[in-house]
Amino acid sequence: QVQLVESGGGLVQAGGSLRLSCADSKGTFSGYVMGWFRQAPGKEREFVAAINWGGGTTSYANSVKDRFTISRDNTKNTVYLQMNSLKPEDTAVYYCAANSVFGVSKDDYRYWGQGTQVTVSS
Repeated sequence: QVQLVESGGGLVQAGGSLRLSCADSKGTFSGYVMGWFRQAPGKEREFVAAINWGGGTTSYANSVKDRFTISRDNTKNTVYLQMNSLKPEDTAVYYCAANSVFGVSKDDYRYWGQGTQVTVSS
């Protein structure tokens, strides 16, 4: 079982960048697929990006492709989401999640962090 803690959220102007981190505080990161999701007020939680254990397979939502990059450092039990060219519509609470199989649906993921707020001002 993993215990996920996100960090790195904040307020940024449109066009700016942020890097989110998600660490597994129990150190049981091994073998898990990691995903990032986001939820804006009044909207469903939506898929952002996912990465497999080895880092060789990634998937992105069309809305963030070419702007966001997911990566992981298994030696640090941490997954990252580099967000560039941020837009006001990227404003949401961002969650990381872990699962044993690769997926892009929130229903595919068993373990979740508490979320970190990202606000992009216009």
